[in-house]
Amino acid sequence: MITRQLTNVINEHLYKGKAIILIGARQVGKSTLFEMLISEAKVKVAKFNCDIKSVRETFENVNVKDLSLIIGGAKIVLIDEAQRVRNIGMTLKLITDNFPDVQLLVTGSSSLELLSDINEPLTGRKFEYKLFPISTAELISSLGYMQTKEMLELRLIYGSYPDIVSNPEMARELIVNLSGSYLYKDVLEMESVRRPILLEKLLVALALQIGSEVSFNELAQTIGSDPKTVEKYVDLLEKCHIIFRLYAFSRNLRTELKKSRKVFFYDNGIRNAILQNFARPALRNDMGALWENFFISERIKRNEYTRHFSNVYFWRSTQQQEIDFVEECDGEFSTFEMKWNPKKANAKLPKIFEETYPVKSFNVVTPENYIEFLV
Repeated sequence: MITRQLTNVINEHLYKGKAIILIGARQVGKSTLFEMLISEAKVKVAKFNCDIKSVRETFENVNVKDLSLIIGGAKIVLIDEAQRVRNIGMTLKLITDNFPDVQLLVTGSSSLELLSDINEPLTGRKFEYKLFPISTAELISSLGYMQTKEMLELRLIYGSYPDIVSNPEMARELIVNLSGSYLYKDVLEMESVRRPILLEKLLVALALQIGSEVSFNELAQTIGSDPKTVEKYVDLLEKCHIIFRLYAFSRNLRTELKKSRKVFFYDNGIRNAILQNFARPALRNDMGALWENFFISERIKRNEYTRHFSNVYFWRSTQQQEIDFVEECDGEFSTFEMKWNPKKANAKLPKIFEETYPVKSFNVVTPENYIEFLV
């Protein structure tokens, strides 16, 4: 069992009179984390899975009297996949306001409806955290440094979902199953997504362009759609924690690209499963992009879990100077260049960036040294 970094953080915030909300893609381990937390609880626990229709209907338009019967004296209430319940924000507010002795634990596999629905009703009444596929720091803590290094190829090709890490011998079958419609269930059930085939084409196009700047106009032409639809689908996929956008950093220089964006996947395995390409690194021609995707997603996990709040970007100039990854924190910039081949790790920070901005560090990240930036 891999111990998740958020376990201690959430433990410290239990019984503070606030709901604890855990969001993230399906199958990243949200329910398992909560189950571990409450496994030793010596109080009554009530669990509800909102993937079940009758449970969803129970929590829709419910009143305090109904909730009293539903909770039934439980001191911990766990509501799974809460985003599937209409008006869930008001329901959670009723519980936190009227049952002060109840610790409310809530999971959501997407922020499509959950976040927009709860933010206003639960203002000041919640602690909210994101859970990702297994992080490098979590592996080191549970398995040790050497085993974590040995798993790098597995994670680059098949990803870091808990099921993959725990069952590497079944990695291909597991990630193919996971990358199917189940992972995109929340997107596909939205009324605005009327063409699932278009969504599949978009995912393939995005998977082919990781590490490159993307244009909604070009994507629309590629998949036979329009830019507004592409942008809407990208937004939905991002809210389901499948992909994330990285925007170009631009502040002072006229030569900086200002409106560019890149799209990355939170998990390499999902990206490779979309393309049905599980070839080993030595046989691939996309290892530079895979390495960049892996490190940036791992760094985002690290920052989120350690509460290292920073703005993240890439940087490029019209003269084709570039920096793969830029973090801005407290007015200083940490910069990263990713190189899959350590022999090519002689990159230098563009002089114009160094002269213009307060650079805290410049790091060339390779498979030999990447761990030091992720713990």
